Amino acid sequence: MRDVIARALSWVLSVLAPRRPGRHSAAFLTDQPEPTAEPAPVNPWSKPWPTPTPEHIRALYAPLRGEDVELTRPYVLAETTMELGIIGERRRAAALATLGVDYPYTYEGAPFPRSAFVAAAGVTA
Repeated sequence: MRDVIARALSWVLSVLAPRRPGRHSAAFLTDQPEPTAEPAPVNPWSKPWPTPTPEHIRALYAPLRGEDVELTRPYVLAETTMELGIIGERRRAAALATLGVDYPYTYEGAPFPRSAFVAAAGVTA
């Protein structure tokens, strides 16, 4: 009985409200208007700026001249760099000393050379 009711209802709907063609049918595609190309977006940078660029802005983008740049010479930083190595050696020696390891820590002007460290009790760095 349900099938008969569904068929009757389907027939009534098709008579009273005819279907439009489907999206992929030829009838639907012929009814559509011709697609138009969208206009290209306007780029604000396509034309030059109407006023001149201020001097302080042009100075930011100007190429550097060698004689205008203050250089830090490598020999100025050399002493600081050498001190960092010595500080690192001291820290390493202190950390190993807390573990009971005899680390051959020497530095320039040390009263004992590296060869003065002898493996004692079989524990070495």
